Amino acid sequence: MLTLAAMLVLLFPDAGMARGQVPLPKPRPAEAPAAAAQPSAEEAEQPAAEAAAPPPPPAAKPAPQLSACRMALTEQLAIAPSIPDIKGAGGCGGEDLVRLEAVVLPDHSRVAVKPAAILRCAMASELTHWIRDDMAPLAAKLGSKLADLDNFDSFECRGRNRVVGAKLSEHGRANAIDVRGLKLANGAMISLTDRAASREVRETVLASVCTRFTTVLGPGSDWYHEDHIHLDLAQRRGGYRICQWNVWDPLPVVAPLLPAERPEEAPPRVVAAKAEQGAEPPAAAQQQEAQPAEAEQQPDAQPQAAEQPKPAGQPTKKRREHRRF
Repeated sequence: MLTLAAMLVLLFPDAGMARGQVPLPKPRPAEAPAAAAQPSAEEAEQPAAEAAAPPPPPAAKPAPQLSACRMALTEQLAIAPSIPDIKGAGGCGGEDLVRLEAVVLPDHSRVAVKPAAILRCAMASELTHWIRDDMAPLAAKLGSKLADLDNFDSFECRGRNRVVGAKLSEHGRANAIDVRGLKLANGAMISLTDRAASREVRETVLASVCTRFTTVLGPGSDWYHEDHIHLDLAQRRGGYRICQWNVWDPLPVVAPLLPAERPEEAPPRVVAAKAEQGAEPPAAAQQQEAQPAEAEQQPDAQPQAAEQPKPAGQPTKKRREHRRF
C-alpha cells in the first residue's frame, strides 16, 4: 500500500521541484476597501493596562460663590459660620444660611447667642447690627455690658404658632427669632416681657425692633407671644410692617386675703361700737354684759311665759277685699 507522500509524488511530479518555494496569495484588487492596520504587540497591551488602572477621582466641584451678605458678615461683626442649604417639605428651609453663635461688639467683646441660632444671612446680619448699634449702648446706659442673648427659638420647620396645618411660619424659613431677654455682664437681666422691668427700657427696645424688623409680636398681640418677642424679616406687599407689642404697666399690689391683726391698744369691739353710736359709757356696757352671765348661774330661774295661743273660734281681723261684680 502506497503511502500518502508517494501518491502525491505520482500525482504532482513537479511538486518536488518547487518544495523550497512558498505559495503567495493573489494580489488584492484595486477596488477592494483598505484593510485596517493591525495593532502592534505593544499597542495591544496598552488598553489592557489602561483597563486595569483605577479610574481617576472626580473633579472637585467649584466652591459656591458667596453672597454679598455673606461677604459682609465678617468675623469682625459676628461668629457665624455658613451651613449647607436646607430643603424640606412644604417650602421649609432656606439658602445662604448661617449659624449665629456670637455677636462681636466694637470693643471686640462677644455677646453669646444661647443657643446658637440658625438663620438666613440677611436675618443674622440685621440681628447683629441691632445688638451692636442699639442694645449695646442701652446696656452702657444701665452701667454694664451685654453678655448673652436669650434665644427662645430660631429655625424650626413648623406652621405658625405650632398649629398643625397652618401656614408655614417664618421660623420654618429660617427668617425669624424669638427673644426673651438680654443678660448683662453684672448678672442683671433685661426681660423684655416682665411687667416689673423698667418701662422706659422696654419702650426703648420696642422702638428699636419695630424700626429694624418687619414683624414684631409680643404681649398683647396674641396668647402665643406673652413671654417672648418674635422678630422676623417677612416681605409683604407694599412694604407692610407689623409691630404689635404692648408694654404693660406693673400689676397692682393685691391686698392680703386676711385682715391685719388688731392692735393691743385698741378698745374692745363692743365698747367701740357703742361709743361710736353715742350709747352708754363703758362701765354701763360692762354691767349689761355681766347681767346675762348672772342669769346663767341661777338654775332655779323660771323661763318667761310663752305667749298663749288665742282660743279657737275667736275672730281675727282681716283686710277688707273690694270685689267687683
